Amino acid sequence: MNTVDELLRGAVDLHTHPYPSPFPRRIDILEAAQHYGEAGFRAIVVKSHHHSTAPDVGLLKRHGLDSTGVQVFGAVALNCHVGGLNPHAANLALAQGARVVWFPTISSRQHIEQARHTALKFPALAVPLREDTVVDVWNDTGDELRPEVHDILRMIAEADAVLAAGHMDVRSILGVLEAAREAGVRRMVVNHPDFVIGASQQHAVKMAALGAVIEHCLCMYDEDSTFFQDWPTAHLVDWIRAVGPERTVLSSDLGQENNPLPAEAYRKICGRLLAAGVPEAEVRMIVADNPARLLGLGQS
Repeated sequence: MNTVDELLRGAVDLHTHPYPSPFPRRIDILEAAQHYGEAGFRAIVVKSHHHSTAPDVGLLKRHGLDSTGVQVFGAVALNCHVGGLNPHAANLALAQGARVVWFPTISSRQHIEQARHTALKFPALAVPLREDTVVDVWNDTGDELRPEVHDILRMIAEADAVLAAGHMDVRSILGVLEAAREAGVRRMVVNHPDFVIGASQQHAVKMAALGAVIEHCLCMYDEDSTFFQDWPTAHLVDWIRAVGPERTVLSSDLGQENNPLPAEAYRKICGRLLAAGVPEAEVRMIVADNPARLLGLGQS
């Protein structure tokens, strides 16, 4: 067993995209769990931009999911497809075992505007759907968060679940993080700050100071990925140094058709981090210790 394989024993992927989804996917949830299990992963969170994955996970637990040796957690993204900032959707997902509630991703104003006005590299739908409508956390005058936001944050706090910031703009993320901290949310993650969101390293440091962990995604650094970005390893190292490995997690954001399998990308990018001089203990921290702590799993 080589060093990278050893580092990945007990790793946790907070952000993976298996089937079912309206976007084309390479593997389904059960296949994903088997794939991660073969690599020695401890847990994964399965995400869909369009529906709660908690019922999918619950059903598959009756059909061999637990036998993979990987803990699989559902999640919900508060996009227009579940009614946007819908407390009922958040409540149902959490009641069915979801561990992560994503604030708007593909329905955020930031994502929609980026998709319309920039060359945003993002998967195309496999089935026809109505165009996304904007889900905004701010009221009509833009000076206060909507009441539903506070309601949902209280639910996340009561469930001791994870708040994921989604694809919102920097101001919205900071506003939600501040309100989440006041509501007693203990587990927060900011997803790929330099993709769609447009956050600077200074913004990310401020987000981390509010209690958030900053996530970076393998799909942005693996040249075999057909979507997203193609950044050099040095870009990731720079972000880790700016925010600190203790406030950083590395997720895959993979599962798309024609993209690398997640564990393959973990091996590749973690190997490059080691070659770039990132200590083994720090790589372990960002792929295993920090995401496990965020999910409340404790030390492996």
